[in-house]
Amino acid sequence: MESLEFLNSINDFNAAKQVIAGGVNSPVRAFKSVGGTPLFIAHAKGAYLVDVDNNTYIDFVQSWGPLIFGHCDKDIEEAVVQTAKKGLSFGAPTPLETALAKEVISIMEGIEKIRFVSSGTEATMSAIRLARAYTKREDIIKFEGCYHGHSDALLVSAGSGLATFGNPSSPGVPSDFTKHTLVATYNDLASAESCIALSEKQGSGVACVILEPIAGNMGLVPSEVEFLEGLRSLCDKHGILLIIDEVMSGFRASLSGSQEFYKVRGDLTTFGKVIGGGMPVGAFGGSAEIMDLLSPNGAVYQAGTLSGNPVAMAAGLVALQKLRANPKVYKHLESLALQLTNGLKELCASFKIPLQTCVRGSMFGFFFNANPVKNFQDALKSDTKMYAAFHQGMLNSGVYFAPSQFESGFICATMDSKMIDEVLQKAQIVLQEISRV
Repeated sequence: MESLEFLNSINDFNAAKQVIAGGVNSPVRAFKSVGGTPLFIAHAKGAYLVDVDNNTYIDFVQSWGPLIFGHCDKDIEEAVVQTAKKGLSFGAPTPLETALAKEVISIMEGIEKIRFVSSGTEATMSAIRLARAYTKREDIIKFEGCYHGHSDALLVSAGSGLATFGNPSSPGVPSDFTKHTLVATYNDLASAESCIALSEKQGSGVACVILEPIAGNMGLVPSEVEFLEGLRSLCDKHGILLIIDEVMSGFRASLSGSQEFYKVRGDLTTFGKVIGGGMPVGAFGGSAEIMDLLSPNGAVYQAGTLSGNPVAMAAGLVALQKLRANPKVYKHLESLALQLTNGLKELCASFKIPLQTCVRGSMFGFFFNANPVKNFQDALKSDTKMYAAFHQGMLNSGVYFAPSQFESGFICATMDSKMIDEVLQKAQIVLQEISRV
């Protein structure tokens, strides 16, 4: 198979490393887990990326999820351009914030008020602070493998026991910041119960449980229905707030995010990505009773100069309005995701390569793993070397999958069945070459 040329990307990466830490502004972009050279992008349109070496790729990353309508959607682009002409940011309220808030609230059941921020990290960090204030408790429970941003209390690794307080998983995070974070096993209700019991024994009490119902940062690993329903009941029993992290899945997996699949509502819900239509946006929302604890109504402080900036609000508003006007788009996206993952599974089976696949609406994932993946420990048993070889082969064929085994893939509306067939034909050649090694 003929390889693409990456000379300009190599040169740009070397230049970036001189002035940007690691050469990238988000770690996964460095391609460390898959090898090769990070792509430096020149431009994009629809389902396609074009790098600085003029190589074209079918893009299954789609800016990590928000671009449901693909790159440079003309309606979103027009809204951004027209709004930008009136001013990029005012540090003051605009009607666009209210319009987007109404749109989100009208779609997501259980949310009465919302607060916009600029990232998913801000959204989850703020929601946890709010939950602690509401419950007047200190401890939180998260699940191993779920990513909720890089705030100190959430950069936590699991301890050796079933129920332990977390240890910092990054240098620079004091243990005092994580001593109130307990780490449970995803899809394991008993481990969450053990964490609650431990917290109560210590006398702190659990303020909130936070999780991704459709986890997208250990690969795509959805919650089991019984687990999520049991978690909701467990939180109700102990007076704990349940924070549903929909930063990745909200308006992506379906119009109503995880609610379409589970009918389970959070006391607080966090959003990001899609409600920015490609612009940097985050949000968190819940009942008026909880949300009114935020300043200026209440004493819980949260602020941001660029929160609700008009350009991002305009982009997100058009994106959500387009989704509401065309709800059938999700069935189309899901059918393409199933075509892709079922095709990959059949191809791998023909080469006796074990593969696990998963689809949730327009999100998909696959693991080179002989056994089903239900939690992070299962995901870690995947063959990451195989994934790296497959990623490199597909990249050289003009197909861009996420540069990590532990990330989700995304379908966009400008893709079609013919394009998926093209990808599968390329995958057959790559897998055939891998199986010969």
